[in-house]
Amino acid sequence: MEIAIESVVMSPSEKRLNLFERYLTVWVGLCMLVGVVLGKWVPDAVQSLRDLQLGHSSQVNLPIAVLIWLMIIPMMMKVDVASLRHVGKRPKGLFVTLLVNWLVKPFSMALIAWLFFRHLFAPWIAPGEADQYIAGTIILAAAPCTAMVFVWSYLTDGDPAYTLVQVSVNDLIMLVLFAPIVGLLVSGASTLTVPFAVLLYSVLAFIVIPLTIGIGFRTWFIRQHGKTWFEGAFLPQFAPVTVVALLATLILIFAFQADNITGKFWHVVLIAIPILLQVYFNSSLAYGLMKWLKVPHSIAAPGALIGASNFFELAVATAIALFGPGSGAALATVVGVLVEVPVMLSVCAVCNRTKHWFAQGA
Repeated sequence: MEIAIESVVMSPSEKRLNLFERYLTVWVGLCMLVGVVLGKWVPDAVQSLRDLQLGHSSQVNLPIAVLIWLMIIPMMMKVDVASLRHVGKRPKGLFVTLLVNWLVKPFSMALIAWLFFRHLFAPWIAPGEADQYIAGTIILAAAPCTAMVFVWSYLTDGDPAYTLVQVSVNDLIMLVLFAPIVGLLVSGASTLTVPFAVLLYSVLAFIVIPLTIGIGFRTWFIRQHGKTWFEGAFLPQFAPVTVVALLATLILIFAFQADNITGKFWHVVLIAIPILLQVYFNSSLAYGLMKWLKVPHSIAAPGALIGASNFFELAVATAIALFGPGSGAALATVVGVLVEVPVMLSVCAVCNRTKHWFAQGA
């Protein structure tokens, strides 16, 4: 639906986010309700779906794996490997992004989660549950955002070419660092043992395969029809598929989590607190470093937003593969989805209001 803009001054989020993006938290809430109802009303059917695995003893739920691929592959088709030739240009912004994403964010999340779930929330959360929530939040923090960063960058008038470089580099680094960081931090901050083979299987299934397919499709279609057609006509056709897959995934996850949610709804609120804290901490750190290094706002804002948001599709899939669809770890990653949009819109608003702090160089 198109709305004529006359003399009314609207915020970037009101002007530019589409209906789905603007109300993502509402859709997640509706999926939560539908999933819980299904989990309570038709538990046998839900259990049958829960038992389907991608390979014997892989612990990767087959229906969710298919839905995750439908979400991730279109995202990976946006990764332009050729953009990496620009890595050496204006390196300060990329340096800050990588520093926060890989040397600060996962480790700070592990510390914050350990402090909250092991100590501050100990009266309300059992030790076994605390381990699961710690694991889930670490997995969430170890996966830097891919798709939604382009939306946040657009809302803050970010440099789209530089944002693409930041995202592409992060995606390639994930191939190498995601599994070791998750394994190290989950084992160090909790009493859980992470089966490294399953973790590597998750990386293969949810990063390597989608990235390879995405880059292959991108290369082939651009050679056949050109980049303008690919990005302007072909990629937008996947938007409805991605949205439906995301919502269906959430319904399944909440159906698998029905007993946890109805019995421990208070835990959802508690899980959200350390996630919110680390989002604001990492975005502030990245933004402040960008200002200190005199990086232009068009690079600083997207860099701060990449450091704050998460690749929640990968996080959810990995938590399910490691600990099961009904685990507390999976629930923690889903809470990350629930709070993602309103929190990131608030970070966008701060970036837009402080644009005058930065040099306006290209």
